[in-house]
Amino acid sequence: RGISSAQRPKRPLTAYLRFVMDNRPAFREKNPEASNLELIKKLAGAWKELPAAEKQVYEEAKKTDWKRYGEQMAAYKAQLTPAQAAALKEERRKQLAKRRSMRAKRELNLLGKPKRARSGFNIFLAENFQETEGISPAAKLKKLYDTWQKLSASQKQPYLQLAEDDKVRYQNEIKSWEAKMIELGREDLVRSKKQRLTKKTAGTAKQAETAKASSGGKKAKLKKSEE
Repeated sequence: RGISSAQRPKRPLTAYLRFVMDNRPAFREKNPEASNLELIKKLAGAWKELPAAEKQVYEEAKKTDWKRYGEQMAAYKAQLTPAQAAALKEERRKQLAKRRSMRAKRELNLLGKPKRARSGFNIFLAENFQETEGISPAAKLKKLYDTWQKLSASQKQPYLQLAEDDKVRYQNEIKSWEAKMIELGREDLVRSKKQRLTKKTAGTAKQAETAKASSGGKKAKLKKSEE
């Protein structure tokens, strides 16, 4: 209580990031029309060509800050109870997991991974969200969900058909994308055969369960009718 990871001493910048922070304003002034990406490329090039003696200044500043950081971390940890240390460790683990997940998503976007197939409800949602009244996105979502639940089977059918078409699109695109990733040596991004089989088996089992429940309901209605 009273301790959070926000109070944890900040890790020192690398020598390169120090150089970027120091020189970015000047580079921006000289290249006002450049995008952020172009600016970073220029700074990276300048760092690469920087004489060793000038780089050493940034390296020494980094070492000094790392020494200070070590002292601050020791003082920070000394004030923690075992329970606080455990709680902060768990909070840190979740933060790192979230960052890894975000980095992975960004990488997949850059590599052009196909977007997953949308459900019938998601298509209905996208089509009607802007026109729906609501004081907040959450309120709109709830209203549209309630509307979707009240639609008849025939009213839902066009959206469900679009969802089936989108599923076929996704299956074709992901197959082609995975083949490309294998060519690039990124097998780590390709779903394993076991994963595909497990997903397919789970889908088949769900369909069988739905069919069984539907069949059971029909039998119950028939029995009641006979009675």
